Amino acid sequence: MKTSHCLILFLLIFCGCCSRQSDNLASDKIALEKTKAAFADAFTRSDVKALVALHHPDIVKYFGDSNVVTGRAELAKGLTAMFRTARMELIQNQVESTTFNGNTIIETCIFAFRSTPINGGKPSIGRGRAMTVFVRYKDSPYGWVSIREMAQAAPEVTK
Repeated sequence: MKTSHCLILFLLIFCGCCSRQSDNLASDKIALEKTKAAFADAFTRSDVKALVALHHPDIVKYFGDSNVVTGRAELAKGLTAMFRTARMELIQNQVESTTFNGNTIIETCIFAFRSTPINGGKPSIGRGRAMTVFVRYKDSPYGWVSIREMAQAAPEVTK
């Protein structure tokens, strides 16, 4: 009789943990979507302060070769320089995979930005594939910030 009571207790605890985890996963997904929407909006508005707030203080971004950005100050400097010459608009963000693992999210996507020169030149489109690692961060507007990013050329579009 005691064995069956222990088994029932274990199942109740297990089911309770699973449902809480499911509730957390649902809220984490919503918070991640809000974070990504904030990224897109901040780029469109050329809002360096908002973009920096969506990155961890220890952010490292790898853009290939020796193009590595480390820390919020370096990130702000690069964004400020970029927005002096162009306006950016995220026009594609096709998620390939998203993995939630406790306080970490890893996501890969194909992205495209339209860059419009401030001096009135012709817009151009840049495409890439990125892997972003997000972590929970208490000072984040939505609970998540980017801590590591790697970007590379996107695969060719097949027609």
